[in-house]
Amino acid sequence: MNSSKNGKPTVILSNAGDSFDFDGLGVQWKIDGPQTGERFSIVHHPIAPKTLAAPLHYHHNEDEYSYVIEGKLGALLGDDVVEAGPGTWVFKPRGQWHTFWNAGDNPCQIIEVISPAGFENYFRGLAEFWGSDLEKAVKINEKYSLEMDFESIPGLCERFGLNSPDAQV
Repeated sequence: MNSSKNGKPTVILSNAGDSFDFDGLGVQWKIDGPQTGERFSIVHHPIAPKTLAAPLHYHHNEDEYSYVIEGKLGALLGDDVVEAGPGTWVFKPRGQWHTFWNAGDNPCQIIEVISPAGFENYFRGLAEFWGSDLEKAVKINEKYSLEMDFESIPGLCERFGLNSPDAQV
């Protein structure tokens, strides 16, 4: 990792970066905050067909920009429901309740730009205890100023015909 303010020019191969599967939502770390002077980070999210990626949630510190590579991304942005296909961007601003899912019967892949950087480490922390400790999940959510409505999962799955994440962390 390069910690210079301007970063170092880098080529990132499609299979490069550590990864973890959160029961249907994959995370592959591509560009971390230190590489960008903490201005942004980038993760790759493969999402299994008809799978809810996260409960309804609210970021206090980050904006997220999702670029659809393949498949069909569904998102609830406040009260608005959107679907986006390949080549489309979905903006999820801080300060707005939102969630997202694979709205199709085939795999969906998105690139997520997170600004400012830092939230990419939320996924690293969550991966350490995924599926085993809800109390730790609450603490890591607090650390990253993230509110999650776990009770939203059944209603979202029913409303949009989705599979529920196996672990509720």
